[in-house]
Amino acid sequence: MSASAVFILDVKGKPLISRNYKGDVAMSEIEHFMPLLMQREEEGALAPLLSHGRVHFLWIKHSNLYLVATTLKNANASLVYSFLYKTVEVFSEYFKELEEESIRDNFVIVYELLDELMDFGFPQTTDSKILQEYITQQGNKLETGKSRVPPTVTNAVSWRSEGIKYKKNEVFIDVIESVNLLVSPKISTPPLPRPRGRIGDPLPVDPPCLHPQVNANGSVLLSEIVGTIKLKVFLSGMPELRLGLNDRVLFELTGRSKNKSVELEDVKFHQCVRLSRFDNDRTISFIPPDGDFELMSYRLSTQVKPLIWIESVIEKFSHSRVEIMVKAKGQFKKQSVANGVEISVPVPSDADSPRFKTSVGSAKYVPEKNIVIWSIKSFPGGKEYLMRAHFGLPSVEKEEEEGRPPIGVKFEIPYFTVSGIQVRYMKIIEKSGYQALPWVRYITQSGDYQLRTS
Repeated sequence: MSASAVFILDVKGKPLISRNYKGDVAMSEIEHFMPLLMQREEEGALAPLLSHGRVHFLWIKHSNLYLVATTLKNANASLVYSFLYKTVEVFSEYFKELEEESIRDNFVIVYELLDELMDFGFPQTTDSKILQEYITQQGNKLETGKSRVPPTVTNAVSWRSEGIKYKKNEVFIDVIESVNLLVSPKISTPPLPRPRGRIGDPLPVDPPCLHPQVNANGSVLLSEIVGTIKLKVFLSGMPELRLGLNDRVLFELTGRSKNKSVELEDVKFHQCVRLSRFDNDRTISFIPPDGDFELMSYRLSTQVKPLIWIESVIEKFSHSRVEIMVKAKGQFKKQSVANGVEISVPVPSDADSPRFKTSVGSAKYVPEKNIVIWSIKSFPGGKEYLMRAHFGLPSVEKEEEEGRPPIGVKFEIPYFTVSGIQVRYMKIIEKSGYQALPWVRYITQSGDYQLRTS
């Protein structure tokens, strides 16, 4: 079973708009939701599912809105939550920003969308591109007497319309990997000195990144790679695409060498991918939606060598000032460059009178977050840079009691994947036989990337 009704509430819990799909739950039951939420919040027992009598509230919060689904039965909770998040995604596609004002300004569109998104409590058409074919924000221009169901809704391929034409047929592929990393502090810290490509092009990878050593520089406590493959499709007709990766399971099936292959975990595909074919021979075959979409995501639970290594030392002087010295080192290949690097260094909460000296980039004190942000526009692999910060400090002892949060790092490295994943080919098959150009781009970026300090 699924949802009985869906409500959109403002931040105070007042219903802005609602849709009753089954009629088995009184619409007045929503009045119990906000008091129940506040009570659980005060008790420190807030949960994504709240119950009042026989009625269950499944809710999410987005911006200044609550989206709440009610049900009496033992509903499929994961289905309901997926629907609520998909509803947020569809509304955001229509209104750019989903907030209270956009709901109030678009009541008619919201009602129409709620009617199409769900029927008798079960999700129906949730693809925003298909919905936009027949639910527009120019309702006064709809012609009467010509109402029809869009062919995409009844097609076997509901995510792509027929008759799409482009003068130039192209596919752009983005392989984006986020590195999540947590590193323990160094055992002993000596003082610091004071001071886009085509498919088939060689891909710079750094295999040693996957085999870090646990040594005096600190050990990797947690590491994983979360990857996504996103496509931007400008293809005419109804093409079939086949994507080839250096997938280890595929290489084993075909008897190839496993040296340059990658073992993918937790693979999740867009609905357009033929899962039965992937299960049989690991071929990623699909008829793509038009425009932008995420084809697949994957995860690798593997030890990752820190791509940007950080060392920090604090020196205290007579309980009146503190000096923080930070060294950053790029531990990836020299031909790669990290862009937009931001290193967030925690400082004592009562620090004042900041002064900075950097060998490259600029440093900025953010007092509301008690951090210094060291920004480096371009950070080549193999390079080392230094930053020194001076602060006045009324109470050194207070900082010691508080402890030090970890150092956070943000970065993006183009033309590089830490896992070594590579697009081997992209075949485009269409009955008219046109030629199309596939392009690929690789990006590695920081996810939750933190280095603890001693």
